Amino acid sequence: MRGVSIACGVLVAVLLLPLVLIASVTGSLATAISATTVNASALPALASRELGTITAVTATTCPELPPVWVLAHVEAESGWDSTAFSRDVNGGAAGLYQLNEANWRSAGGSPWPGTPPAASSDVLQPDVHLRRAIPWVCDNLRIASAHLRATRKPTPPLDAMLVCHIAGCGRVTGSKTGVPTAGEAGCDAGCADLVSGYIERVHALVDKYSAAAGGPGTADLPAPAPASEASTGCTADDPTGGRCLTPTTRHAYDEIARVFGLPGKSGGTLRSAGCWDAHAWNPTSDHPQGRACDFFPTAAGRFPEGQELQNGWRLAEWLRAHASELKVSYIIWQGRIWTPGAPDENGWGRPYNGGGVYDPNDATGGHYDHVHLSVSD
Repeated sequence: MRGVSIACGVLVAVLLLPLVLIASVTGSLATAISATTVNASALPALASRELGTITAVTATTCPELPPVWVLAHVEAESGWDSTAFSRDVNGGAAGLYQLNEANWRSAGGSPWPGTPPAASSDVLQPDVHLRRAIPWVCDNLRIASAHLRATRKPTPPLDAMLVCHIAGCGRVTGSKTGVPTAGEAGCDAGCADLVSGYIERVHALVDKYSAAAGGPGTADLPAPAPASEASTGCTADDPTGGRCLTPTTRHAYDEIARVFGLPGKSGGTLRSAGCWDAHAWNPTSDHPQGRACDFFPTAAGRFPEGQELQNGWRLAEWLRAHASELKVSYIIWQGRIWTPGAPDENGWGRPYNGGGVYDPNDATGGHYDHVHLSVSD
């Protein structure tokens, strides 16, 4: 939330004092937005890593706020730069949601030791910031929703939430529709243009992040040959240097190499791959059974971005599209796990929690740096 200078003076973006809600948010609104899915492949790297937190916090504290709107709102505010800081009439705004110190403290955050806040400040820690800021933003949404229902103003509650954030909730209550035009609620033409442009920007980002869940198309890629050989145990050679693979796993590896190029070789889209591994720390893993391979579109330990991220999504989507032919048991990628027959939950697959073995926030533990493929035999 940033203060904005306008021709007629200074517009200070401050939150109204808490109001008594006139009515609770309707179940129909919460139901409608719960169906909105997230296009996980379109997310910036940090947004992808924090999607699990966003989904959990909205589900437990603000079900009427769809995760895709959180993703878009933060993008509009900070571009998903958790260290972002901008000076304004309130001294400065920091972090993912660009909150000034007063609002950050009202959200339960710690006072800043200085301006701008130090790198170690909680306002600049992405997970902490979201866990505090999302409920605070939800308060704006609920205040605006109550006012809109009581006055029958036509503005959608989520748009009014944006007005609260960029210009203060007084612009919602003081305008005829809930979105101020020039001359309303102390808003001149510059203020009105700022508000309308901000709403349009967030809407565009909502469309970007919620259009057709999943990754980029794979229609241009050839289909794999179906796996036909019955499992005979871990009897096939592992081309990545491990002990052995099942025939089904080796078939999947060969088909991936045919379509995407041999991992680590010129002309391919995958940097490396690893299949059989003892995985002593995870005795239930498919790797020591020869039934799993990991494919790295980027360097191990790094969160992929740009073309590398798209390459990973292309592989994950191709495997999903041809799960039957390749006898796919499950795929893990970008902090999500997909299993044939299981419905998607607010994005591609379901949130992956590491199974108590891996750190789901780590590049490798969360399977951000590699696509994990397990086959059924």
